[in-house]
Amino acid sequence: MSDTANTEISNVQHASGKPSPTPYQTKISGTGSYLPEKLLTNADLEKMVETNDAWIVERTGIRHRHIAAEGQFTSDIGLIAAQRALEAAGLTAQDIDMIIFSTVSGDQPTPSTACVLQHKLGARNVMAFDLNAACSGFVYGLSVADQFIRTGLYRHVLVVGAEVLHPFVNYKDRETCILFGDGAGAVIASRAESNDPSKIYSMHMRADGSLGELFMLKAGGSAIPMSVEAVEKGLNYLSMRGREIFKHAVRTMSDVCQQALDVNGMTMDQIQWLIPHQANLRIIDAVGKHFGIPAEKVIVNVHDTGNTSAATVPVAFDEAVRDGRIKRGDNVLLTAFGSGLTSGSLLLKF
Repeated sequence: MSDTANTEISNVQHASGKPSPTPYQTKISGTGSYLPEKLLTNADLEKMVETNDAWIVERTGIRHRHIAAEGQFTSDIGLIAAQRALEAAGLTAQDIDMIIFSTVSGDQPTPSTACVLQHKLGARNVMAFDLNAACSGFVYGLSVADQFIRTGLYRHVLVVGAEVLHPFVNYKDRETCILFGDGAGAVIASRAESNDPSKIYSMHMRADGSLGELFMLKAGGSAIPMSVEAVEKGLNYLSMRGREIFKHAVRTMSDVCQQALDVNGMTMDQIQWLIPHQANLRIIDAVGKHFGIPAEKVIVNVHDTGNTSAATVPVAFDEAVRDGRIKRGDNVLLTAFGSGLTSGSLLLKF
């Protein structure tokens, strides 16, 4: 815990998403990611369900997805991403003050996957919890981390977005089985030095529970406990109403991105990189066209990963940092939408 935990600081978050002035700013000090080695290609899916490569690429832009190995759990792939983020930040697990693990596919309902990761990582007995906002989970998690840093309570927060989704995919349903893959991404959110220009400008999170039925995993909770009957009915698999989700995804991501720009008095011309949730290339293109963003300013890796839910944004972020596209000083706009329906944007200077 920071030695400034008792410092009196004003409310740090207005309803607009623009933080109030505080003595502290949050920077991304390190990024990391991991994609399992095994690939599930469109050609593989052609042997499992009535589909073909051209149809999948036209509808989604996806060419293959990564699938976790037998016995490789969400905490395991999250661990690798976390270790890489720590290395990039020049920190060790002992430096971490809090762990936020965003996932809908944790190792088990309890204990939390964050606690499992804490043990595997060798971190101190710090606050650790899971966050379930589906595909918006990482931006939600990073916004939470930012608050703890701005108040002076913590100095370094590990935020992980990781999923092993393939056990929850019905490979007889061609509408969903072509979409999802496994993967993990992580960042270290750290307190910036007073002379460091890197910071999080603002965050804008939303949810609309009235649309929750558009994307569900129905079995496994108190409403429908896991049972033989639930499995026989296929309630243990992800289900979605794709056309309706497409419409809401484009609208909500465009809205929250515009809010981030408006609150900070910026235009999209001042944004070097847009990193959207990698659900579907048509959704990504539609958001880009809404703002008139050149395609080369949009980070896209959905062709290689498929939809990895909470992992898509941090994986894409890390890849673009490591290949040199995203550089220190760049303005980066993250945005996502997911089951709930949840959505969010977060604008930062890397």
